Amino acid sequence: MRTTLTALITGLALGLTPLAAAQAEDLLIHGGPIYTGRDDQPQVEALVVRKGDIAYAGPLKAARKLAPEARDIDLDGAAAYPGFVDSHAHLAGIGMRELTLSLEGTPSIEALIVRLKAWAAEHPGKDPVIGRGWIETHWPEGRFPTAADLDLAISDRPVVLTRADGHALVANTAAMARAGVTTATQAPSGGQILRTASGAPAGMFVDNAMSLVRAAMPAPSAELKRQAELKGVEVYASRGWTGLHNMAASSEEYATLQDMARAGTLKIRVDTYMSDDDSALVLRTGRTGAPRDMLRLMGVKLFMDGALGSRGAALLAPYSDAEGTGLLLTPPAELARIMAAARQSGAQIAIHAIGDRGNRLALDDFEAAFANNPSALKAARWRVEHAQVLAPEDLPRFAKLGVVASMQPSHAIGDLFFAPSRLGPDRLKGAYAWETLLNSGALVAGGTDAPVEKGDPLVEFYAAAYRHDLKGFAGPDWGLDEAVTRAQALKMFTTGAAQAGFRESEFGTLSVGHPADISVFSVDLMTAPFAEIAKAHAVMTVVAGKIAYDGRRP
Repeated sequence: MRTTLTALITGLALGLTPLAAAQAEDLLIHGGPIYTGRDDQPQVEALVVRKGDIAYAGPLKAARKLAPEARDIDLDGAAAYPGFVDSHAHLAGIGMRELTLSLEGTPSIEALIVRLKAWAAEHPGKDPVIGRGWIETHWPEGRFPTAADLDLAISDRPVVLTRADGHALVANTAAMARAGVTTATQAPSGGQILRTASGAPAGMFVDNAMSLVRAAMPAPSAELKRQAELKGVEVYASRGWTGLHNMAASSEEYATLQDMARAGTLKIRVDTYMSDDDSALVLRTGRTGAPRDMLRLMGVKLFMDGALGSRGAALLAPYSDAEGTGLLLTPPAELARIMAAARQSGAQIAIHAIGDRGNRLALDDFEAAFANNPSALKAARWRVEHAQVLAPEDLPRFAKLGVVASMQPSHAIGDLFFAPSRLGPDRLKGAYAWETLLNSGALVAGGTDAPVEKGDPLVEFYAAAYRHDLKGFAGPDWGLDEAVTRAQALKMFTTGAAQAGFRESEFGTLSVGHPADISVFSVDLMTAPFAEIAKAHAVMTVVAGKIAYDGRRP
C-alpha cells in the first residue's frame, strides 16, 4: 500500500495535464444544429476549434473565413452540444461488464439458466463463473433467483451472479460451499442472507453479506482490470460522453488511470472519488488537479444504505410489500471520521443514499459536519448520490444546505415497475423528484450509475424529460410532473455536472476560450419526438479538441 500511495503522490506532482490538447488539429464544425448551452447565444451555425479550445461560435461564413485551413467536420444534420458528462458511474465496472458474463436483459429465471448453460459450454473448466446484470422485477417468476436455480445450470463449479444494482448477488451451492456458508452463518451488520423455509441459505446475499461469498472468489487479474479500464473509456467515448465522475475507485484503478493519462490513452475526462477503503490519500491531499486536467482526484464515495430493488434502501417506515426498513451499511462513527477528515483537507464527499431514511441521515451528517460554519458546506459541494426517495420535508434541504443532488434519471424508468409496490403511493410523491429539487434551487447533476444502467446519455436525457420507459409506458401515478424540460435535462449533464465537479469555470457550455468538449448525437434532442431520442446514437465525441470517437459513415 505504501508503494501504491507513493506512486499516486508522484503522479499528482506530475500534474497529469492532457496531452490531447497539444495534439489537437484545428476543426470547423457545422452542418447541423449546434447548441451552446448559453442563454445569450443558445444556438450557432458553426464552431471553430483551435489548439483544443473553442475559438469561434457563430455564422458559418465568418467561421470559414477565420479558419480556411481547418479540418472540415460536416455534421450532416446531426446535433452538437456541450460535452455530456456522466456524474455517477463506475468505470472499471463498465469495462468489466464488456469483458465478462453480462446478464443484462435476461427476461426470466428460465432464460438465466439457459444463458448459464451456454456460458459454461463455451468456457469449460473449473474456474468460478462470475457475472452481473440480472434484475428480477420483470420476470414472470416474480422472485429472486436461488442457488437451486443456478444448480440446474452449473453444479460442479462456483457461480456468483451480481444483481444489476450491485447491492445483491446470487450464488450456487458450490460457491456457498467454497465460501463456507452454512445454515449457521450469520449476516454481518448492514447485510442480509435470504433463507429457505428450513432456514438454510437460499443463495441470495444482500449488501454487506455479499462479502461472505466474494471473499472466497479469485480476484480479477491485474491485466484484466487494466483492460477493463481501457474498455470502459472506449465504450464511454463511443456513446458521446466527454467525461465521467468515477465512483468508489480503488488505488490500483486510480494508478491505472494515471498511466493512461500520461500515455494519452485517457480519451475522456475522469474525476475520481475513492472508495472508503482507499481514501487515505485524498483525505490527506484534498481535491487535486486543475479544471482542464484529464484526470483529477476529487474525494471519497461513501455508502449510507442499500438499494430499493433488493429492499436494502433505508426507509423511515417499513416497506409496503415486505417486512423491514432496509439496511444501513456504514457505521456512524466511520462516516463521522471520514467526513471530519474530508472537511479538514477539502476532499469532496459523495454519499450513496436511496431511501428516505438514508437521505435524511446523509443530510443530517453533512449538516453536523459543518455545524459551526454552514456556508462552508455550500462551498464544499458535498453530494448525495442517487437521492431517490425523499421525505417531503427533506426536499428543500438540498438547496438550503448547498448539497448536490447527483441523480440518475434511468433509475426512475426502470424502477417504475416495482417502486410503487415497495413504497406505496404516499412515498412515491418524493421519489425521483428532479423537477421539485430544481425548482427549490438545488443543483441536480445527471448520471447513469453504469454498469447498474446501460450508461447511455440519450437514455438518461429521454428519462429525465419524458419519464416513461423505453417502450413509452408510465404508470398512472408515476409522477410525470417531475419530468424536467429539455433545457433542464441538457443542463443536468452539462452545467450541472460541471458545477458538481468544480469545473464550471471552463466547462458546461460551448463558449469561446473554453476547452472544446463536444457531444454529437444523431437527433436534435431539443426538438425530436421522444421515441426518436430513445433510438438515437452518438455520432462524434470531441474532447479537448481531439476526436475521441467518430461514428460517421465514411
